[in-house]
Amino acid sequence: MKKAIVVGATGGTGAAITEELAKRGIRTVAFGRSLQKLEQLKDRLGNPENVTIATGDAFQPNDIAMAAEGADVLFHCANVPYHEMESRLIPLGESVMMAADQLGLKVVVIDGIYPYGRRQMDRVTEEHPKQPHTRKGKTRLAYEKMLFDSRWSQAKVMITRLPDYYGPTANEASYLGSTLDAIAAGKMAFFIGNMRVPREYVYLPDAAFMIVELAANDETSGGNWNIPGAGLISGREIVRIARQASGSAKPVISLGPVGLSLLGLAVPVMKEVVEMLYLTEEPLTLSGEKYERLIGPVRATPFEEGITKTIRMLQRKNKSTLK
Repeated sequence: MKKAIVVGATGGTGAAITEELAKRGIRTVAFGRSLQKLEQLKDRLGNPENVTIATGDAFQPNDIAMAAEGADVLFHCANVPYHEMESRLIPLGESVMMAADQLGLKVVVIDGIYPYGRRQMDRVTEEHPKQPHTRKGKTRLAYEKMLFDSRWSQAKVMITRLPDYYGPTANEASYLGSTLDAIAAGKMAFFIGNMRVPREYVYLPDAAFMIVELAANDETSGGNWNIPGAGLISGREIVRIARQASGSAKPVISLGPVGLSLLGLAVPVMKEVVEMLYLTEEPLTLSGEKYERLIGPVRATPFEEGITKTIRMLQRKNKSTLK
């Protein structure tokens, strides 16, 4: 991998992957809609010489193709809000694939676990049946089929699948991102789902490291690749660690179907989360066996360390914003 483009570079996963590429000295184009956000991202990274920024619309293949000139790998990190997923996700993916196919790029798609549906294995491998029972799961499965469609004859596609994630670049697209952000700011916070049931989370810097390792390997084109976290942890334990790191003791309220539906009256995306709450009661745990066979050990920062680092980095970010 000599040069990469990150589409959706200012989002949660995109920012983490851009940072990982910058650390490795790989020439990188950070692509997004907002020049201001892209400049803020580059500034936060210390304005590395190997990172350039390009603005454009990810729904316009020509915008991506122009920005991707000379690249050999495209990281597709762009996404759409929950409540727009059914209507806009596949058109977004088609736009990215049109540009990648035109240039013959290796495409690394960042996606989640929704297509698996309900858990049928203790540790979910890439061979787990894809039998989604939710609208979003079915949309994501249709999205996967589009990505691997035979019409893309020049692009080489692989999908990396993450459980829910956390980290300093996580945002509203992550269940846990807004929770930790509020705790870091010393505000009352909401936690989506059951706080007693342990679930899997991946620390975004770990995920970015593993995704870039896969992208740099010539044997990884095609198929699905799980990106597992550091094991299972309950919401109560997450809150304990986050409060200890932040010095805040403000309440954290668990949101179930009723709470999310009520909140959804003001914030549409929250209402759309309701159908995915099964994952907070019957959590999936991803197997990293496939990754380990080809690349090596899964990178898994302990939760105590990862959550503490996240809180402190969010606090520094909040202070700099106030200046």
